[in-house]
Amino acid sequence: MAQLSDLVNLDLTDSTTKIIAEYIWIGGSGMDIRSKARTLAGPVDDPKKLPKWNYDGSSTGQAPGEDSEVILYPQAIFKDPFRRGNNILVMCDAYTPAGEPIPTNKRCAAAKIFSNPKVEKEVPWYGIEQEYTLLQKDVNWPLGWPQGGFPGPQGPYYCGIGADKAFGRDIVDAHYKACLYAGINISGINGEVMPGQWEFQVGPAVGISAGDELWVARYILERITEIAGVVVSFDPKPIPGDWNGAGAHCNYSTKSMREEGGYEVIKKAIEKMGLRHKEHIVAYGDGNERRLTGRHETADINTFIWGVANRGASIRVGRDTEKEGKGYFEDRRPASNMDPYVVTSMIAETTILWNKS
Repeated sequence: MAQLSDLVNLDLTDSTTKIIAEYIWIGGSGMDIRSKARTLAGPVDDPKKLPKWNYDGSSTGQAPGEDSEVILYPQAIFKDPFRRGNNILVMCDAYTPAGEPIPTNKRCAAAKIFSNPKVEKEVPWYGIEQEYTLLQKDVNWPLGWPQGGFPGPQGPYYCGIGADKAFGRDIVDAHYKACLYAGINISGINGEVMPGQWEFQVGPAVGISAGDELWVARYILERITEIAGVVVSFDPKPIPGDWNGAGAHCNYSTKSMREEGGYEVIKKAIEKMGLRHKEHIVAYGDGNERRLTGRHETADINTFIWGVANRGASIRVGRDTEKEGKGYFEDRRPASNMDPYVVTSMIAETTILWNKS
């Protein structure tokens, strides 16, 4: 008699050419990831060759009940680490039947910015540091923390090892390998300052692909925590008090910044970022005011400062960039629950397209 795990891991390649495509989209809250699967006649490696699909937007907070159909447009394909074989994950964005992007579709506006010839010429690179917190499912309290109590103070947990310092490493490592399998350009992982908090990095990725890859990496993480019976939180300050919050620092460079003389380009770009500080803060995630307090490696939310190797700044420039006279900068303001389509495109818009005059 076959066990459930045998059927879940069943290899279909010997019995059929058909594949399963898991269509992924972002729900009405802007952070709830949804997905459903369909059967396709055979392998597909180009999103343009995938059929559009629809879903009930009234059940995701994205359409009224009397006109509930929302259309999914396939945009990016990844290998499916759960079903494996030729099966795929498909990142989609959502439109009305008339072809208009729905209000929660932030990818469409981002794609327009990234397709601007001035932006394309600069080949913007992104590296996003996604922090998150693992929670015990039934009590909504960080993994490894005593129920209703607190662990020892911060200090030994950042990049720590050992059963009393690192909580959930099996989930983190499974996610790391699953992202590599999927074709996501995940570049690393580490334990964070608060126990039960971790980080993974996606990038360097060019333009719109940074958003696609981060959203699918989040999807894979949620699926793995589902299997593990653990909850993942992207709240920017999950535990009040003397505990670090969770961010999504965005490392950024353009072709001009990466070439000789790039440091001057970087400084001019940072000046523009400072002039639009308030607009960026509004777009950088909900609840960020609980995180950006001027403590715990953050700048105050109402203040814009930048510096070299300063982790208490809004924007940090690395020592290597200063020394070599070219490179990248790190925007430390985005919250862990930010929308990468919004953040990456806004940084490109401000530094490449926006004119302060």
